[in-house]
Amino acid sequence: MTRLAITVEGLTERAFVEVLLTGHLRDRGVEAIPILIGHGEGPGMGGGSVSVKRLVAEMAHLLRSFDAVTCLVDFYGFRKKGDATVGELEERIRERVASRARSARRARGVFPYIQRHEFEALLFSDVSCFGEVDGASEGVVESLRRVRAGFSTPEDIDDGRDTAPSKRILAALPDYRRVDDGRKVALKIGLPTMRTECPRFDAWIRRLESLGDEPSVAAP
Repeated sequence: MTRLAITVEGLTERAFVEVLLTGHLRDRGVEAIPILIGHGEGPGMGGGSVSVKRLVAEMAHLLRSFDAVTCLVDFYGFRKKGDATVGELEERIRERVASRARSARRARGVFPYIQRHEFEALLFSDVSCFGEVDGASEGVVESLRRVRAGFSTPEDIDDGRDTAPSKRILAALPDYRRVDDGRKVALKIGLPTMRTECPRFDAWIRRLESLGDEPSVAAP
């Protein structure tokens, strides 16, 4: 069984990994463990404040005791990203973490993933599932359906500080709870639909699945 550490940005992402990814990957020989970024920085320090420097420190530390490391963080709100693209940030992180690896084999187990543009984009894979949320009328669902119709894929939804996926959900449904309701909607949508609708996300999942075919690295 390949042991995979997934550095996550917050409780929403951790719940998503636990609910939808852990069982799916275990069936393919991968034991995925979500770990809040900053978990080792002291009480109350876990989560949020995502930057290249912080991710590199976290993932390099985890690589010492896991076969592979990845992350699930948002491009939206990423600190000090400047004009860098999602791909450029991922490569920057990969190179820096790999350079700290104790062997070439461990270095090959580093593959950062940054969600374009925000985790909640995945929930636009099937907006009808928001009907599962308390207080979500058909008008709410229709409002979200219009948002989705304006973009080629859910991963393209983000054109400003007030219009990122989570902001659009809150505009339509002010009482939306990101962790509890996000888990409920994600479960209703299911991983197959998300993968069909979100090509970058699907490519990441395929990479995670492929780890089950690779020999694990004994912990030092």
